[in-house]
Amino acid sequence: MTSLSQLTRRAFLGAALAAVASLPALAAEPMKLSPEQLVAVNSISDYLNSFKTLQGEFTQISPKGNSSQGVFYISKPGKMRFEYAPPNPFLIVSDGTWLTIKNVQKEKGDQFPLSQTPLRLVLGNKVDIANDTNIVDFQNQDGTVSVTVEDKKSTLGSGQLTLVYDQAHKQLQQWIVTDGKGRKTTVSLENVQTGIEPDPQLFVVKIKRDSKNGP
Repeated sequence: MTSLSQLTRRAFLGAALAAVASLPALAAEPMKLSPEQLVAVNSISDYLNSFKTLQGEFTQISPKGNSSQGVFYISKPGKMRFEYAPPNPFLIVSDGTWLTIKNVQKEKGDQFPLSQTPLRLVLGNKVDIANDTNIVDFQNQDGTVSVTVEDKKSTLGSGQLTLVYDQAHKQLQQWIVTDGKGRKTTVSLENVQTGIEPDPQLFVVKIKRDSKNGP
């Protein structure tokens, strides 16, 4: 039987942009970017820096091919909510300090310091992919740029994150998380809107913790 802890970690893989503490880092060799590649990478950072609030819908494909849908909200700095549609029972919320992964059916979950997760790469006021990550792969096909990175500073044994960016429409389309065991979780973004101020209560969550993580 799969435990709550295992399930919450799998949810974290999909929406939190990182592998979890128990998974070893892939530790690929960083690549040296050409000037043209660096411009493309910086365009992704520029996009992430172009908004303070973001919301929309997402579709997540698990390593086993299972599909989940939901809605998400981002409010910088540091706040995020990924709300899965039933039957997926999970809710992922960052309040700016703690990342909470909650099973809403059981009112239980886990918490992690936001500063120790790679979410800081996209929820901060200033995103600089070229300097804050090790870039291990770069692809550009017909204006769709795919950049695979590893976090330089995370203390929670990182996997790899691939950001898929549409240069023509200047929009992040997708990210793919590869954990330390090579398992991939894909999150596609749809109907994305910027400039809409979310209700602050969306980033407030309470749990009965199963672990000792959290305040």
